[in-house]
Amino acid sequence: MEITLDLLKSIALEVYKTINPLLGTKKAAEKLERGAGGDISMHIDIVAENIIINEIKKNNIDILFISEEIGEQYIGDQQLILKNKYKLIVDPVDGSNNAVRGIPYSSVSIAYAVGDRLKDVEIAVIINLYTQDLYWAIKGKGAYMNGNKIFVSDIDITQKSFFEIDISKKDLLKYLETFKKIFESPLKVRIMGSTALTLCQIASGSIDAFLNLRSSSRIVDAAAGYLIIKESGGKFFSVNGSDLNQELLSIKTRFPFVACNSRLAPFLKKVLVF
Repeated sequence: MEITLDLLKSIALEVYKTINPLLGTKKAAEKLERGAGGDISMHIDIVAENIIINEIKKNNIDILFISEEIGEQYIGDQQLILKNKYKLIVDPVDGSNNAVRGIPYSSVSIAYAVGDRLKDVEIAVIINLYTQDLYWAIKGKGAYMNGNKIFVSDIDITQKSFFEIDISKKDLLKYLETFKKIFESPLKVRIMGSTALTLCQIASGSIDAFLNLRSSSRIVDAAAGYLIIKESGGKFFSVNGSDLNQELLSIKTRFPFVACNSRLAPFLKKVLVF
């Protein structure tokens, strides 16, 4: 069966129906084992991932499944998958810690690619696990939220902009000079906890920039949001200002990145370059 936007939407909604009642419960937080992405998998993560896998199998889809918990797994005809380079890049619950504590900011992220690189993502779907808001994009056809076309903001660095900044303690010193330059501007900082959902907030103009400065940031967190950002008129680039189109679609791929509207990109590229 062919991967379509409607199919990915239906899969995201299936996850929502099962996971939403679990949000904030003790059952959701039960710790199981360390997933392929490096974090401890919780009950809520495994349930969500199994729903997606079962939907793929039920629809007889041949694809390389790349996910936060299971890692990489061929589902269906491996030779056909290798030939066609079909991939599904998934974070079953992005913002798991928010989800198990009842903080209303977590999502499911699903990206479909034909090829080996980030630029090969063709369809993206992200659903808010609390509100059921559904974001999606098809390459070359724009980005949408609940059927309405969305665009990034047009705020520049001289205005009161909203930033999200995510950074590990070990990387903090490296970016101190960058922070000094950024915080001279009239901005507000938020730390939300779901990469995929924050990328959607940028795409819809609610947040103006996201500095994900963690060197451990994973492809599963960003693949769907990358396309949604691009299709909404936003920018997505590395901390040295270069394009990330060539990043490998692999569970091993990790990179810090910046996502923002087009008016903030020149300033951020200037202050972030080492």
